[in-house]
Amino acid sequence: MKLSTKSRYGTRAIIDIAQNSEYGSTMLKDIASRQSLSPKYLDHILSALRRAGIIKNIRGKGGGYILSRTPASITVKDIVEAVDGTFEPVECVLNTDLCDKVSSCATRDVWFKMKKAVEGVLEEATLQSLLEKNSLNKNQSNYSI
Repeated sequence: MKLSTKSRYGTRAIIDIAQNSEYGSTMLKDIASRQSLSPKYLDHILSALRRAGIIKNIRGKGGGYILSRTPASITVKDIVEAVDGTFEPVECVLNTDLCDKVSSCATRDVWFKMKKAVEGVLEEATLQSLLEKNSLNKNQSNYSI
């Protein structure tokens, strides 16, 4: 199982916006440049994040993107679901009508537990925790362990 590039790039973009929030809004071209992403692809991702209410787009001179909520209230699950939808390892976890073997399926419980485990990890990781970890890593980068 792999996260899509949209999920990974969306998370990087949100971290970038949060890290640069002290300077006001962050322009798409600056995020794309710092993160080495295609501006067109990033625009598609940021549009999904805006529709989900995670970021706002400020128009006009000095415009760009800002967070709509505090970093502590934004989870990685919010970001992933905004750009990729809900995580379902198999379709029958969400929609039991798709398979006539749901009631006797030996593996459905495994897929359901997998979904819950992944969601738990993604819910636990907030933007705030990622920012703190990133700050800690930058401070420790001068030390060898």
